[in-house]
Amino acid sequence: MDSKPTTTAEAKRILEKVKEEELGEFQRRTLDYTSKFSRISPTKAEKLIRELTEKYELDRKEAIQIANSMPQFIEELRTILTVKGRIISASRLEDILKHVNGYRE
Repeated sequence: MDSKPTTTAEAKRILEKVKEEELGEFQRRTLDYTSKFSRISPTKAEKLIRELTEKYELDRKEAIQIANSMPQFIEELRTILTVKGRIISASRLEDILKHVNGYRE
């Protein structure tokens, strides 16, 4: 079985393809969660991830975290990107945040 990190929006899209009566309890709970917390469409999320990884050289996992949470403030973005202990300039964070804001629904 393959596994790969995916966005909340993509997980929602996948689960919505399955008939509700065929979903297990865990899958139903996951669908409920993804329905409540998906911030953007799967198509926009994948495009945002691609742009964040290419333009800002972020890891795919970091880009997915950003697409899932759609941070509104630099402090929120900083918590995602400083996990590895690296320091990112405020101007770069602002640039990333402006880019993310272009995808807000």
